Amino acid sequence: MDGLTKSGQRKPAETTVLAVPVFSTLCNAAFNLRRDVFIDEQNVPPDEEFDADDLTAHHLVAIRDGEVCGTLRVIYTAEYVKIGRVAVGRPWRGLGIASALMRQAMEDHAHARQNRFHLAAQKDKLPLYERFGFKAYGDEFLDVDIPHLNMKNF
Repeated sequence: MDGLTKSGQRKPAETTVLAVPVFSTLCNAAFNLRRDVFIDEQNVPPDEEFDADDLTAHHLVAIRDGEVCGTLRVIYTAEYVKIGRVAVGRPWRGLGIASALMRQAMEDHAHARQNRFHLAAQKDKLPLYERFGFKAYGDEFLDVDIPHLNMKNF
């Protein structure tokens, strides 16, 4: 009955979110996921996807059914905590993975920069971030030909 409810139905899979060190096995799996999502799916040039910020960022991974299914990174700037590179693999979309990552990132880093968070969101992802108190500001801009808006929750 392991993995089944009392009625014999399969239990919903749980998502585990972990902070991982850069270039660890799990972080490398997250980098591969980012490559799949941003470079292969969205045609982001590799030299724009991976940058020096990856060396000092705080990386989170989401694990479901034993696989890295989502990731994001957190960078401290002088004024705020910047969340970026939020990616969920195609098979796991719509299951709350990005929300679990956002929730954990904001909990883990709430102590920094007076709980001030910022991100640049792909325009079609605004509702996700709005659920976490982010508000869009400024003009829409293109980042690698994808419409984005800056968002903040302060």
